[in-house]
Amino acid sequence: MSEKEKKGELADDLAHLLADTYVLALKTQNYHWNVTGPFFPSFHKLFEEQYSLLIEASDAIAERIRTLGFIAPGGCAVFSKLSKLKEETGAPSAEEMVKNLASDHCRLIEIVYEIIEASQEEGDEGTTDFLVERLREHEKTLWMLESTIKA
Repeated sequence: MSEKEKKGELADDLAHLLADTYVLALKTQNYHWNVTGPFFPSFHKLFEEQYSLLIEASDAIAERIRTLGFIAPGGCAVFSKLSKLKEETGAPSAEEMVKNLASDHCRLIEIVYEIIEASQEEGDEGTTDFLVERLREHEKTLWMLESTIKA
């Protein structure tokens, strides 16, 4: 396999991660708008911080794809096809929102690990380094979400 084909596979993996990240950002923003209950102020603020970070991450992922020499995908229809995460169409309880987001971050942690492995196999230190930082962010967010619902 040529070097360009190897980078293309990595860029494709990153395109799926970009779609997952963007879908999660939109879900988190939806929850920010629609959360209710006794913990509204803290959840509203937490979700806003998280969707803002996810939007920044989407930009960084797209730029990494461009750095590899490929076109970054864009648009809701494209992201919907590429994403493994499900969009939210309703307004679950605040606790269910937190559980859903935690589950999605767990899934993204798994996906990022898989792409790290692929980037290491290709000897792409730049992508590996980039992904390790993404991994840290998802792990921290997961910890924060899980901590909000523990008794």
